[in-house]
Amino acid sequence: MKTVVFDLDGTLADTSGDLIAAANACFRDMGAGDLLDARLDAGTALKGGRAMLRLGMERLGRAKDEAAIDRYYPMLLDAYAQDINTHTVLYPGAVEAVTALKLAGYRVAICTNKPEELAHTLLTRLGVRDIFGSMLGADTLAVRKPDPEHLFETARRAGGDPAQCCLVGDTRTDRDTAAAAGVPCILVTFGPSGDDMAALNPEALLDDFADLPALVPPLIGAA
Repeated sequence: MKTVVFDLDGTLADTSGDLIAAANACFRDMGAGDLLDARLDAGTALKGGRAMLRLGMERLGRAKDEAAIDRYYPMLLDAYAQDINTHTVLYPGAVEAVTALKLAGYRVAICTNKPEELAHTLLTRLGVRDIFGSMLGADTLAVRKPDPEHLFETARRAGGDPAQCCLVGDTRTDRDTAAAAGVPCILVTFGPSGDDMAALNPEALLDDFADLPALVPPLIGAA
């Protein structure tokens, strides 16, 4: 079976607002106030918790304070878990595109570097966890993206052949994962880093989820 594997943050959903809020809770605890802006720093938010903490520490003139980043990272995760879907929204047409791929015979799955429990909670609250055949997070295996085994195992658990999949993502990490796996990569252009995606030379660019069902067959064949 052929599988379309999706990244989560910045690909299926814009999670940046809730991630920024969690990071700012940490900075307020430091007595620094809200250091990150939900709009201007959305691209950093989608790179993960440590990236946000590191950006804030740089703005405090403490760019090399890795000890503080390590100390506050668990607090960031706790804050995020408590308020995970206040601002988060699925990108327009995402559910319809995934459903169309399933109806065409493809397996669909999620491979994310978000901790598995948080990813499961978010997808459940958004009402879409059950439409995906599998979902692997950063801590599901001993490895994570860009290690190709993270992608391969995601396809396997969805009932697919890992050699016959493609990865839909929004970052260099996704591009590197697909390249290491030897499978096609589709990068979305509607996220905060959309203007940079073409430079990564993916097999395809996705401007609108409505176009995804037509992009997949030329890359991995009909289901």
